[in-house]
Amino acid sequence: MQGADPESVTASEWLEPGPLALAAGAVAAAAWVTTLIWSRWRRGEPLVAWRPHDAVPWTGADVATVLLAYLLVASLGQELVGEPASLVRRLAVNSVALAAAVAFGVTVLRARGATWDTLGFRGRWPDDLRLAAAALGLLVAPLLGLAGLLDQLVPYRHPLVDLLAERRDPVALAVVIGSAVVAAPVAEEFFFRRVLQGWLERRLPDGGWTAVVLSAAAFALAHQGQGLAYVPLFPFGIVLGLIARQTGSIVACILVHALFNAISVGILLVT
Repeated sequence: MQGADPESVTASEWLEPGPLALAAGAVAAAAWVTTLIWSRWRRGEPLVAWRPHDAVPWTGADVATVLLAYLLVASLGQELVGEPASLVRRLAVNSVALAAAVAFGVTVLRARGATWDTLGFRGRWPDDLRLAAAALGLLVAPLLGLAGLLDQLVPYRHPLVDLLAERRDPVALAVVIGSAVVAAPVAEEFFFRRVLQGWLERRLPDGGWTAVVLSAAAFALAHQGQGLAYVPLFPFGIVLGLIARQTGSIVACILVHALFNAISVGILLVT
């Protein structure tokens, strides 16, 4: 999805003092969370505790309708803006298109009998915050490190990175934050982890594991054209898909996605 996630930081940027300190903290957090995961696995406990939740009521036709609506709104928005438009305008329009597509999707699925619970927008805040903190600690160091290495092979390309290279005034920063930290996490977790994965979980007979993998693959492939960003985004999608499968909620997923993007933007701003 255009104007979404600035997930790549170059290796040279990691060597700046600020990012270097962050990298050390991220590695320590990843080691700590990995130890907790190993401990749970040895005790035979699930990595993410199961929360009882209902299967989604929508069909494959509903999934196609919601996803096609986003593509249509995004294309129409860019056509209205026009090719010579500035990056700020194009990214702002894309964020509005994401919000409109989510609103349309919610409306369609509510008409199909979905509740706020089955839509995934209700969570358990203390538990979701802990889940988000653990997932973020696990993901930041390995995935941003991998993204930095891949950037040396195929340079990362993204409109948000181009905008920050071009200007850093309050308007540009507001557009970047609105796109990367608000619009993209909400829309992408709703589309991939709930609308698509929720339907696949109901259709596939293996308890949802194939649904997690397929939704993660679709999420990664949606970022084609951004260098090799789709490589680290696949395991990112697997972790968030596991959380969504076990909890029936996308609240923790949105938090992880938003904070991950915020860290990426922060590193870009200080380097």
